[in-house]
Order: sequence, then C-alpha cells, then structure tokens
Amino acid sequence: MNYTHELILSSTYEELNRLEVFLNTLQTDLNFDDEFYARLMLTVSEAATNGVVHGNKLDEDKRVHITAFCDGQRLVVTTQDEGEGFDPQSVKNPLDEENLLKASGRGVFLMGEYADLVTYEDSGKRLIMEFQLP
Repeated sequence: MNYTHELILSSTYEELNRLEVFLNTLQTDLNFDDEFYARLMLTVSEAATNGVVHGNKLDEDKRVHITAFCDGQRLVVTTQDEGEGFDPQSVKNPLDEENLLKASGRGVFLMGEYADLVTYEDSGKRLIMEFQLP
C-alpha cells in the first residue's frame, strides 16, 4: 500500500500551526503510536521552520512544500523551500563547548538524531527524512 499526503505552507510563523493537522492525519491514516508521532512532530516541525525562517526568510510569497510518502514499511517526509539553500556540512555541532549556550543551531542535529536517515538535495533546499515504521 503506497500512501502520499502533501502540505504547502506560506512562509509565515502562523502557517506552521498547520503542521499539527498534517501530522494528525498521518497518524490516523497510518495508525502509528504517540511515540512515533512525537519523533515526527519534532523533526517535521524543525524542517518546516527551517524552510520558512532560514530558507525562505519569512517571505510570504515563497512556499515550503511538505510531502509524506509511505510504502508500508517506511515513511519518507520531504520538505522543499524556495530559498537560496545552504551547506548542511557547515552547520556547527551544537554539542561542541563553544555552541552549548547558543539559542539556535540545534535543528539540523536533532533531525539527524530522530530520523533514521536524513539527506539534503538541491543545495540544501530539499530535505528528505526517512523513518522506519514501528
């Protein structure tokens, strides 16, 4: 059984509130538990926020496209922004001593910790996160 669900966000903070309904629909349709939902909420909200804030720089004319695809064994969530991109290798490790007290810079790290696989494409504008279904 293949399943696809999509969401397109304008690049505003208010639009990010729509993620909860998107993820609730995924949970209902794919029937996964609350622990898996929490992993998705953390990673997908980080990815979408990064796209809206850092990628599209809160430009309301730009969109963040989110697609969830499930093949029955794994869930693949892709976010695509319309920004200039970035080099994920240049993101500093938030666990390094000099970064521990910084207010930002943990999203890329957290996505890598909570998703089973994270891949960046299109100069960092497309983020692909894979999760094995429980």
